[in-house]
Amino acid sequence: MTSEPSVATEPSAARNRLILVVYTAAIFVSALLLFSVQPLFTKMVLPRLGGSPAVWSVAMVFFQSLLLGGYAYAHFLMQIRNRAIPVAVHLVLLAVALLTLPLSISSGWGDPPTSGYAIWLLGLFAVSIGLPFFALAANNPLLQAWFVRTGHPNGPDPYFLYASSNIGSFLALLSYPVLLEPMFTLRTQNLIWSGGYGLLIVLIASCGVLLLRSPANAAALNMPADDADAPAPSWIVRARWIFLAAVPSGLLIAVTAHISTDVAAAPLLWVLPLSLYLLTWVLVFQSRPLLPHKWMLLAQPLAIAGVVILLAVGGEQNLLLTLGGHQLCFFVIAMACHGELARTRPAARYLTGFYVALSFGGMVGGLFAGLIAPFVFSWIAEYPILLALAALCRPSGKERLPRWSGWYWPFLAALAIALIAPSYSTGKLFHWLDDNRVWVIGAVGVLSALLALGLNVSRWKIFATVAVALVLLRAYPSDDGRVETVRSFFGVHKIVVTPNGQYHVLMHGTTIHGAEKFKNDDGTPVTGRPEAITYYHKDGGIGQAITAIRERKGTPLRVAVIGLGSGTLTCASQPGEDWKFFEIDQSMVDTARDPKYFTYIQNCEPNLKPVIGDARLTFAREPNGIYDLIIVDAYSSDAIPIHLATEEAMEIYKEKLAPQGAVVMHVSNRHLELASVIVGIADANDMKSWVYSEDSGRDNEYIFSTSVVVSAREEADVGKLASSDVWALTEAEDSQRVWTDDYSNVLGAVWRRLRDGEQ
Repeated sequence: MTSEPSVATEPSAARNRLILVVYTAAIFVSALLLFSVQPLFTKMVLPRLGGSPAVWSVAMVFFQSLLLGGYAYAHFLMQIRNRAIPVAVHLVLLAVALLTLPLSISSGWGDPPTSGYAIWLLGLFAVSIGLPFFALAANNPLLQAWFVRTGHPNGPDPYFLYASSNIGSFLALLSYPVLLEPMFTLRTQNLIWSGGYGLLIVLIASCGVLLLRSPANAAALNMPADDADAPAPSWIVRARWIFLAAVPSGLLIAVTAHISTDVAAAPLLWVLPLSLYLLTWVLVFQSRPLLPHKWMLLAQPLAIAGVVILLAVGGEQNLLLTLGGHQLCFFVIAMACHGELARTRPAARYLTGFYVALSFGGMVGGLFAGLIAPFVFSWIAEYPILLALAALCRPSGKERLPRWSGWYWPFLAALAIALIAPSYSTGKLFHWLDDNRVWVIGAVGVLSALLALGLNVSRWKIFATVAVALVLLRAYPSDDGRVETVRSFFGVHKIVVTPNGQYHVLMHGTTIHGAEKFKNDDGTPVTGRPEAITYYHKDGGIGQAITAIRERKGTPLRVAVIGLGSGTLTCASQPGEDWKFFEIDQSMVDTARDPKYFTYIQNCEPNLKPVIGDARLTFAREPNGIYDLIIVDAYSSDAIPIHLATEEAMEIYKEKLAPQGAVVMHVSNRHLELASVIVGIADANDMKSWVYSEDSGRDNEYIFSTSVVVSAREEADVGKLASSDVWALTEAEDSQRVWTDDYSNVLGAVWRRLRDGEQ
């Protein structure tokens, strides 16, 4: 005979369902807002600092630091025995933060300083969005702690709500570049976000009401005896939590900087690694993980070895390899680290303290990769350092070594000596090893992976193996003849000397920004005025445009150039002409001025005084109607400053043009199709555009193919270019939305490049 449910059971079950739905919804919406505001507001800030990828790195440091503040605030509130006080305090905080919306850059933070960009950015973020972000940051641990106190049957293990939180974060990040950025302007995105914030306050208020209506001793009703009596985690355990959280957090920033340096400082590339990072939290805190932790521990050495090989081989010419390879390896490493955190998580009574440790570790990793490393290292050393530290995130255990392992470490030591020795010897064997260093470094990485797979090898041995491989990688970089690396807020510049010292090449990431020929083919020194090469050769697109405007005017030109590089274009000037350069990075100016690296400025414009600062700010201050030619040279395959390619930017260029003047935009790019973007923003300003794209066939002479767009008011303004067979008058595409300061679509530019098969 089936018994009827009691009257007390039905409302209890309904109440539990209501609690679960409301709390899950509140945590989900909170996470959605928390992680959508990051790319949204950072994109608003980008134009202030030239579109540098470092803006995102510093933003991540800010967000991680404030996350720690929010978690500590939640931990403090939950020490209060009276349940009504935390609810009231937090609702007041949310309401006050609501008054600061919609999001905007605080007044008084218009122009950045000439130095100390990172500190300035942190201050800008703090005064502009600090309060609403702080309130959001506290929600996850606070609501989980409230959930435990409601007496819900799932209260003893509330970590599944952390997975719900990260699902919201994950969806927010994926939807931003795929849906929000292509579909809505920044203003609309801002209004949608503000509306979501208001909805969240209602949900959290509902959570508070459900908590206050629960019995005072509700938390203890379903708590297992083991959890109630569980001792507090030791400081060693807490320190390991911090370390396990710090390594993937730092790797997140390092990987993001690595992949965004050669494409664009844009939300599309920021959110990919961050989405994977959040996905790992979702997966490891599931009750039945989709990817078992032991699988990730087995795959982790392969992932570490994979990054070592990618760093040695490169792969920047292939967008899918660059994005996919590094991110897949990062995902596996983060899964292993976060899986260890999930495995060692404490009882629910220590939940908020656990989250404080996680957020503190995240902040430490972010500070190291985002703020400390750029000032300490002259190259991207944080990436391989964190890679080696990831080997220490493995659990300890007894070693079961195979028979062949006895010769493994002597072999590794001999290999290290053999690879380092060529610096001091000219032996044939040493030269062979040096010439094949990529394969040798790769072999070291693979050996470390094979040694670890299934053998439960000491994490210290894996760490030592990876460290040796990375030292060798640094000792013998893939760029022959590297002379020096210079690092600034805007990236790492390398000055490379080709074999026999024939060319000096300036590189930013893997992108060549200029080169100078120092020796002729017969080995004799080049004398006289240096020849402009790379993208600026007289027969290329930029050279043809300069010649055409000069011939059309018939008198000396007045030219503005945005972007200095190695100073090549200083030698495109002629006597009597007035050329003014605008450059955001002082270290680039210092490099171009140094005659041991490049002599363009010394020979052609020795009195050059570039204007330092972001060109959207500095160039806007120039008098109107004075320039015959404006050359914008900032789009050559690395972190493109999107704000220089908008309708508003072209409006500024047009204002500064003299009658019959023209704007030349250099849009050569391996990953983004930008010519149609420039045509669109020119058309929006009632200007006509001609597109040039031709392969020089002279790459071995450092004379490269270029893509250039020239825009002018009338056809006559561009002179003979209008009748040239290699310059095509191009109409704006009606189906393609014009980029503005309020809207851009990097994903579309990537897709067009892939579609056209010109990657």
